[in-house]
Amino acid sequence: MSRETALPVDVLKRYPLPDEERLERDYAETLGRFSSRIIVMDDDPTGVQTVHDIPVYTDWSRETFAEGFAGESAMFFILTNSRSMGREETEKVHREMAERIADVSAECGRDYTLISRSDSTMRGHYPAETEILRRVTEEKTGIRFDGEILCPFFREGGRYTIDNVHYVREGDCLVPAGQTEFARDRTFGYSSSHLGEWVEEKSDGRYRKEDCIYISLEDLRALNYEKITGQLLGAEGFRKIIVNSTEYCDVKAFTVAYINAVNRGRHFIFRSAAAVPKVLGGIKDAPLLGRDRLRSSDGGNGGIIIVGSHVNKTTRQLEALKRSGLPVTFLEFSAESALRPGGPEAEKKRVLQEAEPLIRSGRTVAVYTSRKLLQTGDQDRERLLAVSVGISDALAGIVGELTVRPGFIIAKGGITSSDVGTKGLRVHRATVMGQIKPGIPVWLTGEESRFPHMPYVIFPGNVGDEQTLKEIVAELIA
Repeated sequence: MSRETALPVDVLKRYPLPDEERLERDYAETLGRFSSRIIVMDDDPTGVQTVHDIPVYTDWSRETFAEGFAGESAMFFILTNSRSMGREETEKVHREMAERIADVSAECGRDYTLISRSDSTMRGHYPAETEILRRVTEEKTGIRFDGEILCPFFREGGRYTIDNVHYVREGDCLVPAGQTEFARDRTFGYSSSHLGEWVEEKSDGRYRKEDCIYISLEDLRALNYEKITGQLLGAEGFRKIIVNSTEYCDVKAFTVAYINAVNRGRHFIFRSAAAVPKVLGGIKDAPLLGRDRLRSSDGGNGGIIIVGSHVNKTTRQLEALKRSGLPVTFLEFSAESALRPGGPEAEKKRVLQEAEPLIRSGRTVAVYTSRKLLQTGDQDRERLLAVSVGISDALAGIVGELTVRPGFIIAKGGITSSDVGTKGLRVHRATVMGQIKPGIPVWLTGEESRFPHMPYVIFPGNVGDEQTLKEIVAELIA
Protein backbone atom coordinates (compact mmCIF):
# COMPACT_ATOMS: atom_id res chain seq x y z
CA MET A 1 0.00 0.00 0.00
CA SER A 2 1.29 3.47 -0.87
CA ARG A 3 1.77 6.00 1.93
CA GLU A 4 0.88 9.51 0.83
CA THR A 5 2.06 12.71 2.48
CA ALA A 6 0.22 15.92 3.20
CA LEU A 7 0.34 18.62 0.54
CA PRO A 8 0.34 22.41 0.86
CA VAL A 9 -3.03 23.89 -0.07
CA ASP A 10 -1.29 25.86 -2.85
CA VAL A 11 -1.16 22.62 -4.86
CA LEU A 12 -4.78 23.33 -5.78
CA LYS A 13 -3.48 26.09 -8.07
CA ARG A 14 -1.22 23.70 -9.96
CA TYR A 15 -3.73 22.90 -12.67
CA PRO A 16 -4.73 25.69 -15.09
CA LEU A 17 -8.47 26.27 -15.26
CA PRO A 18 -10.24 25.25 -18.47
CA ASP A 19 -11.76 27.54 -21.06
CA GLU A 20 -14.73 28.52 -18.89
CA GLU A 21 -16.89 29.90 -21.70
CA ARG A 22 -16.48 26.74 -23.75
CA LEU A 23 -17.09 24.49 -20.75
CA GLU A 24 -20.30 26.28 -19.75
CA ARG A 25 -21.57 26.11 -23.33
CA ASP A 26 -20.73 22.41 -23.66
CA TYR A 27 -22.18 21.61 -20.23
CA ALA A 28 -25.48 23.40 -20.89
CA GLU A 29 -25.88 21.88 -24.34
CA THR A 30 -25.12 18.35 -23.15
CA LEU A 31 -27.36 18.65 -20.10
CA GLY A 32 -30.19 19.51 -22.47
CA ARG A 33 -29.81 16.03 -23.96
CA PHE A 34 -30.15 14.31 -20.59
CA SER A 35 -33.74 13.54 -19.57
CA SER A 36 -33.21 10.84 -16.96
CA ARG A 37 -34.89 11.30 -13.57
CA ILE A 38 -32.11 11.56 -10.96
CA ILE A 39 -32.72 9.66 -7.71
CA VAL A 40 -30.27 10.38 -4.89
CA MET A 41 -30.22 7.87 -2.06
CA ASP A 42 -28.66 9.76 0.82
CA ASP A 43 -27.20 7.93 3.80
CA ASP A 44 -27.69 10.98 6.02
CA PRO A 45 -29.44 14.35 5.54
CA THR A 46 -26.27 16.29 4.73
CA GLY A 47 -26.21 15.27 1.07
CA VAL A 48 -28.36 18.27 0.13
CA GLN A 49 -25.39 20.50 0.97
CA THR A 50 -25.18 21.92 -2.55
CA VAL A 51 -28.77 22.10 -3.84
CA HIS A 52 -31.91 24.16 -3.34
CA ASP A 53 -35.62 23.91 -4.18
CA ILE A 54 -35.35 20.12 -4.34
CA PRO A 55 -37.70 17.66 -2.56
CA VAL A 56 -36.40 15.28 0.10
CA TYR A 57 -38.40 12.25 1.23
CA THR A 58 -37.79 10.30 4.42
CA ASP A 59 -39.38 7.02 3.36
CA TRP A 60 -39.08 4.77 0.32
CA SER A 61 -42.64 3.57 -0.28
CA ARG A 62 -43.95 3.01 -3.81
CA GLU A 63 -46.14 6.08 -3.33
CA THR A 64 -43.10 8.19 -2.52
CA PHE A 65 -41.25 7.08 -5.64
CA ALA A 66 -44.37 7.65 -7.74
CA GLU A 67 -44.60 11.19 -6.38
CA GLY A 68 -40.91 11.75 -7.05
CA PHE A 69 -41.14 10.53 -10.64
CA ALA A 70 -44.27 12.62 -11.27
CA GLY A 71 -42.91 15.82 -9.73
CA GLU A 72 -41.62 18.83 -11.60
CA SER A 73 -38.08 18.53 -10.24
CA ALA A 74 -35.62 16.53 -12.35
CA MET A 75 -34.09 15.20 -9.14
CA PHE A 76 -35.27 14.09 -5.72
CA PHE A 77 -33.55 12.78 -2.61
CA ILE A 78 -34.47 9.77 -0.51
CA LEU A 79 -33.08 9.97 3.02
CA THR A 80 -32.18 6.44 4.04
CA ASN A 81 -29.99 7.35 7.05
CA SER A 82 -28.28 4.04 6.37
CA ARG A 83 -25.11 5.17 8.10
CA SER A 84 -27.00 4.58 11.34
CA MET A 85 -27.97 1.04 10.28
CA GLY A 86 -26.21 -2.28 10.49
CA ARG A 87 -25.18 -3.98 7.27
CA GLU A 88 -28.13 -6.38 7.16
CA GLU A 89 -30.73 -3.60 7.52
CA THR A 90 -28.86 -1.45 5.00
CA GLU A 91 -28.98 -4.21 2.41
CA LYS A 92 -32.69 -4.79 3.07
CA VAL A 93 -33.49 -1.09 2.61
CA HIS A 94 -31.51 -0.81 -0.61
CA ARG A 95 -33.11 -3.95 -2.00
CA GLU A 96 -36.57 -2.51 -1.32
CA MET A 97 -35.66 0.82 -2.91
CA ALA A 98 -34.16 -0.75 -6.03
CA GLU A 99 -37.22 -2.96 -6.54
CA ARG A 100 -39.72 -0.14 -6.10
CA ILE A 101 -37.79 2.31 -8.26
CA ALA A 102 -37.67 -0.22 -11.10
CA ASP A 103 -41.40 -0.96 -10.77
CA VAL A 104 -42.47 2.69 -10.70
CA SER A 105 -40.11 3.55 -13.57
CA ALA A 106 -41.69 0.84 -15.71
CA GLU A 107 -45.21 2.02 -14.83
CA CYS A 108 -44.57 5.66 -15.74
CA GLY A 109 -42.15 5.05 -18.59
CA ARG A 110 -39.38 7.25 -17.17
CA ASP A 111 -35.68 6.41 -17.23
CA TYR A 112 -33.64 7.06 -14.10
CA THR A 113 -30.12 7.54 -12.78
CA LEU A 114 -29.03 6.24 -9.37
CA ILE A 115 -26.71 8.24 -7.13
CA SER A 116 -25.64 6.70 -3.83
CA ARG A 117 -24.68 9.86 -1.95
CA SER A 118 -22.38 9.34 1.00
CA ASP A 119 -19.77 11.01 3.15
CA SER A 120 -17.05 13.07 1.46
CA THR A 121 -14.59 11.55 3.93
CA MET A 122 -15.61 8.09 2.65
CA ARG A 123 -17.41 6.62 5.64
CA GLY A 124 -20.43 4.43 5.02
CA HIS A 125 -21.65 1.02 3.89
CA TYR A 126 -19.47 0.64 0.84
CA PRO A 127 -19.54 -1.40 -1.36
CA ALA A 128 -22.68 -3.04 0.06
CA GLU A 129 -25.09 -0.27 -0.94
CA THR A 130 -24.13 0.04 -4.59
CA GLU A 131 -23.70 -3.72 -4.97
CA ILE A 132 -27.32 -4.25 -3.87
CA LEU A 133 -28.59 -1.47 -6.13
CA ARG A 134 -26.72 -2.98 -9.05
CA ARG A 135 -27.83 -6.56 -8.50
CA VAL A 136 -31.51 -5.85 -7.91
CA THR A 137 -31.80 -3.30 -10.71
CA GLU A 138 -30.19 -5.66 -13.19
CA GLU A 139 -32.52 -8.47 -12.12
CA LYS A 140 -35.62 -6.26 -12.40
CA THR A 141 -34.82 -4.39 -15.61
CA GLY A 142 -32.45 -6.61 -17.58
CA ILE A 143 -29.93 -3.80 -18.06
CA ARG A 144 -26.26 -4.32 -17.19
CA PHE A 145 -24.25 -1.70 -15.37
CA ASP A 146 -20.90 -1.14 -17.01
CA GLY A 147 -19.29 0.81 -14.21
CA GLU A 148 -19.49 2.53 -10.87
CA ILE A 149 -18.37 6.16 -10.74
CA LEU A 150 -16.63 7.29 -7.55
CA CYS A 151 -16.39 11.04 -6.91
CA PRO A 152 -15.98 12.03 -3.22
CA PHE A 153 -14.98 15.62 -4.12
CA PHE A 154 -16.78 18.25 -2.05
CA ARG A 155 -15.21 21.69 -2.30
CA GLU A 156 -17.38 23.30 0.39
CA GLY A 157 -16.01 20.83 2.92
CA GLY A 158 -12.41 20.93 1.70
CA ARG A 159 -12.38 17.44 0.11
CA TYR A 160 -10.27 17.07 -3.02
CA THR A 161 -9.04 14.19 -5.18
CA ILE A 162 -5.62 14.72 -6.79
CA ASP A 163 -3.61 12.06 -8.63
CA ASN A 164 -6.22 9.52 -7.46
CA VAL A 165 -5.59 10.33 -3.78
CA HIS A 166 -8.40 11.82 -1.69
CA TYR A 167 -7.49 14.68 0.65
CA VAL A 168 -9.15 16.54 3.51
CA ARG A 169 -8.19 20.15 4.03
CA GLU A 170 -6.97 20.96 7.51
CA GLY A 171 -5.85 24.57 7.74
CA ASP A 172 -3.20 25.20 5.09
CA CYS A 173 -2.61 21.51 4.43
CA LEU A 174 -4.31 18.79 2.42
CA VAL A 175 -4.13 15.64 4.53
CA PRO A 176 -4.59 12.21 2.90
CA ALA A 177 -8.04 11.02 3.97
CA GLY A 178 -6.71 7.75 5.35
CA GLN A 179 -4.63 9.70 7.87
CA THR A 180 -7.50 11.75 9.31
CA GLU A 181 -9.76 11.11 12.27
CA PHE A 182 -12.54 10.15 9.85
CA ALA A 183 -10.57 7.11 8.71
CA ARG A 184 -10.42 5.99 12.35
CA ASP A 185 -14.21 5.83 12.58
CA ARG A 186 -15.04 2.87 14.80
CA THR A 187 -17.75 1.63 12.44
CA PHE A 188 -16.60 2.68 8.96
CA GLY A 189 -12.84 3.04 9.34
CA TYR A 190 -10.28 2.49 6.58
CA SER A 191 -6.58 3.03 5.93
CA SER A 192 -6.22 3.83 2.21
CA SER A 193 -6.18 7.35 0.77
CA HIS A 194 -5.54 6.32 -2.84
CA LEU A 195 -9.04 5.65 -4.15
CA GLY A 196 -8.01 2.59 -6.12
CA GLU A 197 -6.46 1.11 -2.98
CA TRP A 198 -9.52 2.17 -0.99
CA VAL A 199 -11.78 0.28 -3.41
CA GLU A 200 -9.53 -2.78 -3.07
CA GLU A 201 -9.55 -2.49 0.73
CA LYS A 202 -13.30 -2.04 1.07
CA SER A 203 -14.13 -4.80 -1.43
CA ASP A 204 -11.71 -7.28 0.18
CA GLY A 205 -9.74 -7.47 -3.05
CA ARG A 206 -12.65 -8.25 -5.37
CA TYR A 207 -11.90 -5.05 -7.27
CA ARG A 208 -8.22 -4.26 -7.72
CA LYS A 209 -6.44 -0.93 -7.84
CA GLU A 210 -4.91 -1.85 -11.19
CA ASP A 211 -8.30 -2.48 -12.77
CA CYS A 212 -9.82 0.90 -11.91
CA ILE A 213 -10.32 3.55 -14.58
CA TYR A 214 -8.81 6.88 -13.58
CA ILE A 215 -10.12 10.17 -14.97
CA SER A 216 -7.25 12.64 -14.66
CA LEU A 217 -7.38 16.32 -13.78
CA GLU A 218 -5.22 17.04 -16.81
CA ASP A 219 -7.82 15.60 -19.19
CA LEU A 220 -10.69 17.26 -17.36
CA ARG A 221 -9.03 20.69 -17.45
CA ALA A 222 -8.16 20.23 -21.12
CA LEU A 223 -11.85 19.41 -21.78
CA ASN A 224 -10.71 16.22 -23.45
CA TYR A 225 -14.26 14.88 -23.66
CA GLU A 226 -13.48 12.36 -26.39
CA LYS A 227 -10.76 10.63 -24.38
CA ILE A 228 -12.84 10.55 -21.17
CA THR A 229 -15.89 9.29 -23.05
CA GLY A 230 -13.69 6.55 -24.51
CA GLN A 231 -12.59 5.53 -21.02
CA LEU A 232 -16.23 5.26 -19.96
CA LEU A 233 -17.16 3.29 -23.06
CA GLY A 234 -14.40 0.82 -22.17
CA ALA A 235 -15.89 0.01 -18.77
CA GLU A 236 -17.59 -3.33 -18.19
CA GLY A 237 -18.42 -5.64 -15.30
CA PHE A 238 -19.15 -2.77 -12.88
CA ARG A 239 -15.62 -1.52 -13.20
CA LYS A 240 -14.68 1.29 -10.80
CA ILE A 241 -14.17 4.74 -12.31
CA ILE A 242 -12.24 7.25 -10.18
CA VAL A 243 -12.89 10.93 -10.91
CA ASN A 244 -10.21 13.37 -9.83
CA SER A 245 -11.64 16.77 -8.88
CA THR A 246 -10.60 19.95 -7.12
CA GLU A 247 -13.14 22.38 -8.62
CA TYR A 248 -16.71 22.19 -9.88
CA CYS A 249 -15.39 22.67 -13.42
CA ASP A 250 -13.94 19.15 -13.18
CA VAL A 251 -17.33 17.64 -12.37
CA LYS A 252 -18.95 19.63 -15.18
CA ALA A 253 -16.36 18.43 -17.70
CA PHE A 254 -16.85 14.86 -16.53
CA THR A 255 -20.64 15.27 -16.78
CA VAL A 256 -20.31 16.13 -20.48
CA ALA A 257 -18.37 12.91 -21.13
CA TYR A 258 -20.69 10.90 -18.88
CA ILE A 259 -23.83 11.99 -20.72
CA ASN A 260 -22.13 11.28 -24.04
CA ALA A 261 -21.44 7.72 -22.85
CA VAL A 262 -24.98 7.27 -21.48
CA ASN A 263 -26.46 8.45 -24.76
CA ARG A 264 -24.43 5.74 -26.45
CA GLY A 265 -26.10 3.04 -24.37
CA ARG A 266 -23.83 2.71 -21.33
CA HIS A 267 -25.10 2.36 -17.74
CA PHE A 268 -23.47 3.52 -14.51
CA ILE A 269 -24.19 4.00 -10.81
CA PHE A 270 -22.65 6.88 -8.88
CA ARG A 271 -21.11 6.72 -5.43
CA SER A 272 -20.42 10.34 -4.66
CA ALA A 273 -20.40 13.19 -2.22
CA ALA A 274 -22.67 16.21 -2.67
CA ALA A 275 -21.03 17.80 -5.74
CA VAL A 276 -22.29 15.31 -8.34
CA PRO A 277 -26.04 15.76 -7.63
CA LYS A 278 -25.69 19.52 -7.99
CA VAL A 279 -23.86 19.35 -11.32
CA LEU A 280 -25.77 16.45 -12.88
CA GLY A 281 -29.04 18.03 -11.74
CA GLY A 282 -28.14 21.38 -13.28
CA ILE A 283 -28.59 23.23 -9.97
CA LYS A 284 -27.38 26.82 -10.16
CA ASP A 285 -25.67 28.66 -7.32
CA ALA A 286 -27.93 30.57 -4.93
CA PRO A 287 -27.20 33.15 -2.21
CA LEU A 288 -26.74 31.89 1.32
CA LEU A 289 -29.86 32.02 3.47
CA GLY A 290 -30.18 34.82 6.01
CA ARG A 291 -32.06 35.36 9.24
CA ASP A 292 -35.04 36.84 7.40
CA ARG A 293 -35.82 33.42 5.93
CA LEU A 294 -34.67 31.25 8.81
CA ARG A 295 -36.41 32.49 11.93
CA SER A 296 -39.69 30.73 12.59
CA SER A 297 -42.80 32.71 13.51
CA ASP A 298 -42.40 31.72 17.13
CA GLY A 299 -43.66 34.56 19.32
CA GLY A 300 -40.18 35.20 20.70
CA ASN A 301 -39.34 31.65 21.74
CA GLY A 302 -35.72 30.60 21.96
CA GLY A 303 -34.10 28.11 19.63
CA ILE A 304 -32.73 24.63 20.26
CA ILE A 305 -29.38 23.22 19.15
CA ILE A 306 -28.78 19.47 19.29
CA VAL A 307 -25.12 18.40 19.11
CA GLY A 308 -24.50 14.68 18.70
CA SER A 309 -21.41 14.48 16.50
CA HIS A 310 -18.18 13.55 18.31
CA VAL A 311 -15.59 14.45 15.69
CA ASN A 312 -12.93 16.89 16.88
CA LYS A 313 -14.18 19.63 14.58
CA THR A 314 -17.61 19.56 16.24
CA THR A 315 -16.09 19.65 19.71
CA ARG A 316 -14.00 22.71 18.79
CA GLN A 317 -17.08 24.40 17.33
CA LEU A 318 -19.06 23.67 20.48
CA GLU A 319 -16.30 25.10 22.65
CA ALA A 320 -16.20 28.25 20.52
CA LEU A 321 -19.95 28.66 21.02
CA LYS A 322 -19.52 28.26 24.78
CA ARG A 323 -16.84 30.97 24.82
CA SER A 324 -18.86 33.34 22.64
CA GLY A 325 -20.91 34.98 25.35
CA LEU A 326 -24.08 34.49 23.32
CA PRO A 327 -27.28 34.04 25.39
CA VAL A 328 -27.28 30.24 25.19
CA THR A 329 -27.84 27.76 28.02
CA PHE A 330 -25.82 24.55 27.66
CA LEU A 331 -27.27 21.24 28.81
CA GLU A 332 -25.08 18.14 28.73
CA PHE A 333 -26.69 14.83 27.77
CA SER A 334 -24.75 12.02 29.45
CA ALA A 335 -23.57 9.52 26.86
CA GLU A 336 -22.81 7.14 29.71
CA SER A 337 -26.57 6.77 30.17
CA ALA A 338 -26.56 4.49 27.10
CA LEU A 339 -24.81 1.82 29.16
CA ARG A 340 -27.64 1.64 31.72
CA PRO A 341 -31.03 -0.01 31.10
CA GLY A 342 -33.51 2.78 30.49
CA GLY A 343 -30.74 5.34 30.87
CA PRO A 344 -31.19 7.30 27.62
CA GLU A 345 -34.94 7.63 28.22
CA ALA A 346 -34.42 8.97 31.74
CA GLU A 347 -31.72 11.34 30.51
CA LYS A 348 -34.02 12.58 27.75
CA LYS A 349 -36.76 13.41 30.27
CA ARG A 350 -34.33 15.25 32.54
CA VAL A 351 -32.96 17.42 29.73
CA LEU A 352 -36.43 18.08 28.32
CA GLN A 353 -37.69 19.31 31.69
CA GLU A 354 -34.83 21.80 31.84
CA ALA A 355 -34.94 22.87 28.20
CA GLU A 356 -38.63 23.55 27.66
CA PRO A 357 -39.16 26.41 30.14
CA LEU A 358 -35.97 28.06 28.93
CA ILE A 359 -37.09 27.99 25.29
CA ARG A 360 -40.52 29.29 26.26
CA SER A 361 -38.87 32.20 28.07
CA GLY A 362 -36.95 33.17 24.92
CA ARG A 363 -33.64 31.54 25.84
CA THR A 364 -31.81 29.40 23.31
CA VAL A 365 -30.69 25.97 24.54
CA ALA A 366 -27.80 23.85 23.31
CA VAL A 367 -28.10 20.15 24.19
CA TYR A 368 -24.87 18.26 23.62
CA THR A 369 -23.66 14.76 24.32
CA SER A 370 -20.74 14.42 26.71
CA ARG A 371 -17.60 14.65 24.63
CA LYS A 372 -15.78 11.57 25.95
CA LEU A 373 -16.18 8.56 23.66
CA LEU A 374 -17.95 5.65 25.30
CA GLN A 375 -15.83 2.69 26.32
CA THR A 376 -18.25 -0.20 26.01
CA GLY A 377 -15.68 -2.96 26.32
CA ASP A 378 -17.11 -4.26 23.07
CA GLN A 379 -15.36 -3.48 19.81
CA ASP A 380 -18.05 -5.08 17.64
CA ARG A 381 -18.93 -2.46 15.04
CA GLU A 382 -22.62 -3.31 14.99
CA ARG A 383 -22.82 -3.07 18.79
CA LEU A 384 -21.03 0.28 18.85
CA LEU A 385 -23.36 1.58 16.17
CA ALA A 386 -26.43 0.42 18.12
CA VAL A 387 -25.26 2.31 21.22
CA SER A 388 -24.80 5.49 19.14
CA VAL A 389 -28.24 5.08 17.62
CA GLY A 390 -29.81 4.75 21.07
CA ILE A 391 -28.29 8.07 22.11
CA SER A 392 -29.37 9.71 18.86
CA ASP A 393 -32.94 8.44 19.33
CA ALA A 394 -33.05 10.06 22.75
CA LEU A 395 -31.75 13.37 21.40
CA ALA A 396 -34.41 13.29 18.68
CA GLY A 397 -37.00 12.60 21.33
CA ILE A 398 -36.16 15.86 23.06
CA VAL A 399 -37.24 17.76 19.93
CA GLY A 400 -40.16 15.42 19.31
CA GLU A 401 -41.63 15.93 22.77
CA LEU A 402 -41.28 19.71 22.97
CA THR A 403 -44.65 21.35 23.60
CA VAL A 404 -43.30 24.77 22.62
CA ARG A 405 -42.42 25.67 19.02
CA PRO A 406 -38.76 26.79 19.04
CA GLY A 407 -37.55 29.83 17.17
CA PHE A 408 -35.10 27.68 15.23
CA ILE A 409 -33.66 24.18 15.25
CA ILE A 410 -30.05 23.21 14.53
CA ALA A 411 -28.85 19.59 14.60
CA LYS A 412 -25.13 18.84 14.50
CA GLY A 413 -23.99 15.51 13.03
CA GLY A 414 -25.26 13.25 10.27
CA ILE A 415 -27.07 10.57 12.26
CA THR A 416 -28.27 13.13 14.80
CA SER A 417 -29.74 15.44 12.15
CA SER A 418 -31.46 12.54 10.43
CA ASP A 419 -33.07 11.31 13.63
CA VAL A 420 -34.14 14.80 14.65
CA GLY A 421 -35.70 15.27 11.20
CA THR A 422 -37.43 11.93 10.86
CA LYS A 423 -38.13 10.82 14.44
CA GLY A 424 -38.27 14.15 16.25
CA LEU A 425 -39.84 16.44 13.65
CA ARG A 426 -41.56 13.50 11.91
CA VAL A 427 -40.91 14.89 8.44
CA HIS A 428 -42.17 12.89 5.46
CA ARG A 429 -41.38 15.41 2.74
CA ALA A 430 -39.22 18.50 3.05
CA THR A 431 -37.99 21.08 0.59
CA VAL A 432 -34.33 22.07 0.53
CA MET A 433 -34.34 25.82 1.04
CA GLY A 434 -30.60 26.17 0.39
CA GLN A 435 -27.61 26.68 2.67
CA ILE A 436 -26.98 28.96 5.64
CA LYS A 437 -23.22 28.51 5.21
CA PRO A 438 -21.33 26.65 2.48
CA GLY A 439 -22.05 22.94 2.92
CA ILE A 440 -24.66 23.47 5.67
CA PRO A 441 -28.18 22.88 4.30
CA VAL A 442 -31.59 23.94 5.54
CA TRP A 443 -34.82 22.01 5.14
CA LEU A 444 -38.28 23.56 5.23
CA THR A 445 -40.43 20.99 6.99
CA GLY A 446 -43.67 19.78 5.46
CA GLU A 447 -47.24 20.30 6.59
CA GLU A 448 -47.28 16.84 8.18
CA SER A 449 -44.33 17.49 10.48
CA ARG A 450 -44.20 18.13 14.23
CA PHE A 451 -43.55 21.83 13.53
CA PRO A 452 -44.85 22.61 10.02
CA HIS A 453 -42.96 25.06 7.80
CA MET A 454 -40.03 25.17 10.21
CA PRO A 455 -36.59 26.02 8.78
CA TYR A 456 -34.36 23.20 10.05
CA VAL A 457 -30.57 23.64 9.92
CA ILE A 458 -28.69 20.41 9.22
CA PHE A 459 -25.08 20.93 10.28
CA PRO A 460 -22.70 18.09 9.29
CA GLY A 461 -20.16 17.12 11.90
CA ASN A 462 -17.22 17.47 9.54
CA VAL A 463 -17.99 20.85 7.89
CA GLY A 464 -17.07 24.44 8.72
CA ASP A 465 -14.28 25.99 10.75
CA GLU A 466 -14.05 26.53 14.48
CA GLN A 467 -16.28 29.63 14.43
CA THR A 468 -19.03 28.42 12.08
CA LEU A 469 -21.50 27.14 14.69
CA LYS A 470 -21.09 30.32 16.73
CA GLU A 471 -21.66 32.47 13.62
CA ILE A 472 -24.87 30.62 12.70
CA VAL A 473 -26.27 30.85 16.22
CA ALA A 474 -25.37 34.55 16.43
CA GLU A 475 -27.27 35.27 13.23
CA LEU A 476 -30.35 33.36 14.34
CA ILE A 477 -30.44 34.83 17.85
CA ALA A 478 -29.75 38.45 16.82
